[in-house]
Amino acid sequence: MSFLGLTGFKGAALGRAVLVSAALALAIAARPALAEYPVTTVATLLDRVQIEDMLADYYENFGVTDSNFGSYYLADGILDVNGLIARGERQIEDLYKRTAEGTPRRPGRFHMLISNPRIRVNGDNATADMVWTGILSDTPQSTPHFIEQGREHDELVKRNGRWYFKHRVITSDGGLPQMFEKSYQNR
Repeated sequence: MSFLGLTGFKGAALGRAVLVSAALALAIAARPALAEYPVTTVATLLDRVQIEDMLADYYENFGVTDSNFGSYYLADGILDVNGLIARGERQIEDLYKRTAEGTPRRPGRFHMLISNPRIRVNGDNATADMVWTGILSDTPQSTPHFIEQGREHDELVKRNGRWYFKHRVITSDGGLPQMFEKSYQNR
């Protein structure tokens, strides 16, 4: 018996093994390429930390009456919260005021958690995707409870060494305030 020019049982088995290995190699090579992740460098790592710090600072301002959320955006930045869209610092500030007025004030201490951040830096541009979760503690003795949760996608730009939002899309997955019921888009 001859298989790939090899004779005998052992030769045929070896030939089949070579053929199977070649077929597997071709199958692996024919698979679609996996998404390429940007290479992490010292510079991109520093940028990522700066973005994370900016996001933490931004969320820390929730519930503070004299916050200036518009200062975190480019002059022509866009904020899209559950389908309500604001462009530029003034409209963004107005949207935050409307949101504060349209959301009932709850007693206790509120914290916003940011989790599962996926930040990709490419030069002076970046994207950030994460999950946000609002937690309320009525009193220091009470058990904290979730009041809202959703997702966020941000496009960011670095100017003069500082990161700014270019375009933010915030989508509620639970605890949607009534003021967003008409504009809500599940994205």
